[in-house]
Amino acid sequence: MKKIFFTILGLGTLFGAMAGNPATERDNYWQQHVSYKMDVNMDVETFRYEGTQNLKYTNNSPDTLKAVYYHLYFNAFQPGSEMDVRSRTISDPDRRVKDRISLLNPDEIGYLKVSSLKKDGKKLDYHTEGTVLEVALDKPILPGETVEFDMEFNGQVPQQIRRSGRNNAEGVALSMTQWYPKMAEYDFEGWQAHPYIAREFQGVWGDFDVKITLDKDYTIGGTGYLQNPNEIGHGYEKAGSKVKQPRGKTLTWHFIAPNVHDFAWVADPEFVHDTYPMENGPTLHFFYKNKPELKDNWKQLQPKTAAMIDFYGAHVGKYPYEQYSVIQGGDGGMEYAMCTLITGERKLGSLIGVTAHELAHSWFQHILASNESKNEWMDEGFTSYISDLCMDAIMDSKADNPFKGAYRGYFALVKSGMEQPQTTQADRYATNFAYGIAAYSKGEIFLSQLGYVIGEADLAKTLRRYFDTFKFTHPTPNDIKRTAERVSGMSLDWYLTDWTQTTNTIDYGIKAVAADGDKTTVTLERIGLMPMPVDVVVHYKDGSSEYFYAPLRMMRGEKPNPYDMKRTVLPDWAWAYPEYGFSINKAKSEISSIEIDPSQLMADINRENNTFKADQAN
Repeated sequence: MKKIFFTILGLGTLFGAMAGNPATERDNYWQQHVSYKMDVNMDVETFRYEGTQNLKYTNNSPDTLKAVYYHLYFNAFQPGSEMDVRSRTISDPDRRVKDRISLLNPDEIGYLKVSSLKKDGKKLDYHTEGTVLEVALDKPILPGETVEFDMEFNGQVPQQIRRSGRNNAEGVALSMTQWYPKMAEYDFEGWQAHPYIAREFQGVWGDFDVKITLDKDYTIGGTGYLQNPNEIGHGYEKAGSKVKQPRGKTLTWHFIAPNVHDFAWVADPEFVHDTYPMENGPTLHFFYKNKPELKDNWKQLQPKTAAMIDFYGAHVGKYPYEQYSVIQGGDGGMEYAMCTLITGERKLGSLIGVTAHELAHSWFQHILASNESKNEWMDEGFTSYISDLCMDAIMDSKADNPFKGAYRGYFALVKSGMEQPQTTQADRYATNFAYGIAAYSKGEIFLSQLGYVIGEADLAKTLRRYFDTFKFTHPTPNDIKRTAERVSGMSLDWYLTDWTQTTNTIDYGIKAVAADGDKTTVTLERIGLMPMPVDVVVHYKDGSSEYFYAPLRMMRGEKPNPYDMKRTVLPDWAWAYPEYGFSINKAKSEISSIEIDPSQLMADINRENNTFKADQAN
């Protein structure tokens, strides 16, 4: 019997998005639920803020919880923190961090401090360990039980160093990401209360009701739907409506965000706020500094962003929220719920490119939301794959292989000798270089190469079915594999195992081409440890071509013919055999060339042995 628990207090569109969702097709699937109400006052002169938080927490797990954990991310921006020490001891530190945290003065550091915490009205014992608040419960939370936590907290926004902070390099005042005490995820693997050292985040889906009070001259953009636009103005009010003039020096912005697992906001007194309504999509919001040199690029970005929404909708699934915001802020590009922060002083191509990548995260991180601490490649890699396809389409590039950059990165990692399996915990890579390539490039190749294995049409179906089946459910690596198996009819455990759990490499070669009367015998060899099916295309001197396909025995199936030419399906090649031979019904003298995988979608680490050319043969 399947038990699926969801508690959603969202808008009608989200109810529709979730209706009939079979969750993850995993027996006994469950996930926790949170409902936040926060009221925050920000002092824009001191960059300090105070807040209250009411959190309704529903334990949908079968477990009795005797403790809970909160993330206090801003505590990473203090001398001596794990982020600081790791950055100063790793061999290739992030250039944005290096030793900068260690040099922060007391009025420049970040912190989050909890001054009071109650559960159902009773005070709790708690203590802070770095970026994690450990909370002992007076009474366990039983399966199916909902409890209320009431908290008072205060914080200081750090000098901009990594993602969050004040006064970034482009002068944006407040990049408020990971800024509040955030309940850690508890899932089938237990508490995911990872310290904030360098990498990304995971959260519990729920509903956010947030009020932010700050200087009335500041414009806010971020997660959630503004509830009081006519009190605020700042470009949010509807055409023709009157804005109530504030009596004091501050404004209170009221946002509601249904069914998200994070809440971020950015504020600056010099923001231009543009809206770009889509006919069959969300309203797009753009926030950027009021600088003449930025305006033209940010205006050109707007229809391109709409084209991205349409592309991802068609190739992955419908965007389920009613708005999306692109905001100048942060330190590069980083995705958050219903928005992204990007640095905005870029050339147009770079501005479009970073937006395409960060926007794609809305599908793979903020709707699918795999565990980035353990399976970051499922987010970063899949996002890179679809955004490269999107950029090729909307920029009309017509590239032969839009993923070439990913393959170059992966080959460089293999050559370096620093590769670690993709199952490595994100903070435990020996180098930032190895992490970056494993997460982004090798993660992207997981999909592009899967297209080589099962066929491009089935890969496209796999992505759409994966999204439809697993949205809002924290999928695991097995879920993408099983989806591809259901679509293609193939067995793919070998692919997931070798590509993600080992550093085995792919290397196939043409060992010999020998005349055999009026026929030709071709001998292939497997040099690398990772198994693959093998495409071989033979070009003849008369201008014709022929495709020979050697399926891998353990995949128990065959892909459709990807080439517009005659195909011969050869007997399966069992992985343990290092050599494999087949015969061509033409004389060797008639052959111009033979090539393994002309598509170059198979990540063969040595393509020099993949080609035979008649004019170079002895």
